[in-house]
Amino acid sequence: MKTRKFLEQFGMATLFALVLIAAPVRAATLETEEIVYEVEEVAAGDQQEGTTERFVAQPFGDIAPSRTPIASFGPFHMVAPDRAELIGSVESETPAQFAALLRAFPALKQIDMVDCPGTGDDGANLALARMVRRHGVMTYVPEGGSVRSGGVELFLAGARRRAAPTAEFAVHSWRDEDGYEASDFAADDPVHQEYIAFYREMGLSEGEARNFYAMTNSAPHDDALYLNSRDLARYVRLD
Repeated sequence: MKTRKFLEQFGMATLFALVLIAAPVRAATLETEEIVYEVEEVAAGDQQEGTTERFVAQPFGDIAPSRTPIASFGPFHMVAPDRAELIGSVESETPAQFAALLRAFPALKQIDMVDCPGTGDDGANLALARMVRRHGVMTYVPEGGSVRSGGVELFLAGARRRAAPTAEFAVHSWRDEDGYEASDFAADDPVHQEYIAFYREMGLSEGEARNFYAMTNSAPHDDALYLNSRDLARYVRLD
């Protein structure tokens, strides 16, 4: 009864027009989502709304694990029941992937950081680092390994930290979703305390935490400072 009154009031032509108007809106939405997805795939680590990025790309091709993995969880590749190789950036979903890894391989003892360009989600990166620290996992950068930007924070999370002489590290200032860097904030701004507190959690003293934070932010976001393992050992204890 209500349907008949509706059709009599507005007419079939009007109802048909509404259907025609609704269809293109859905098509446009699907097309937009596909375009965004493609951009994220090409430019992994680009600034994301509501997150702080720490990412330094390298002009390398694809890097494969040193052997066929037993299993893979996002950027983590299990090359032995107690050892994973990390190849790739840390993103919003990486902590959940690492949690799944720990459920499947609770004997994990070491993460070889073969190539970690950083993170597209600083909050996720710090959460992942705390998980690594809590489970007593060692972090190791092998010969020719490269750990950059937010990846350095993840390296610091190791219960023990080791790095080969040819290991490479790159640090720079963080940049928030509005384009501001660490130097844009006053020295006593609370935004800095989050990072300093994190470094303290990772075993650095108050002085070491502040010195390391100042060193990383001495390099602008777009001009990373590259260090070898000996350089890094001036700020962070290596085993």
